Amino acid sequence: MTDHSCLFCKMVARTIPVKRVHEDDRCIAIEDINPQAPTHVLVMPRTHIATLNDLAAADEALAGHLLRVGAEIARGRGHADAGWRATFNVNRGAGQTVFHIHLHVLGGRPFSWPPG
Repeated sequence: MTDHSCLFCKMVARTIPVKRVHEDDRCIAIEDINPQAPTHVLVMPRTHIATLNDLAAADEALAGHLLRVGAEIARGRGHADAGWRATFNVNRGAGQTVFHIHLHVLGGRPFSWPPG
């Protein structure tokens, strides 16, 4: 399913050019246009799902795939041992600005807790 008004669906469909760092039959990963760390990659499914609240049981394998791809990217950029952050923002109150689920993969600098 694609939402033709969704920015990320347009990126998936290649109607908006982006720097892709990973692509497979289930997802793409792109460099964030406003990076918050030396590595800031967004991993998004090809299927339009607005928020994590909208995941169905049938989406469990897809959600796991996004996390595995994020870990691959972090490992490939040398962050596996030093540490990296994986984040999904859910709805506006948590900072979600594009309503198409996407995993933020951040690495290359220290992170504090709690985030915010």
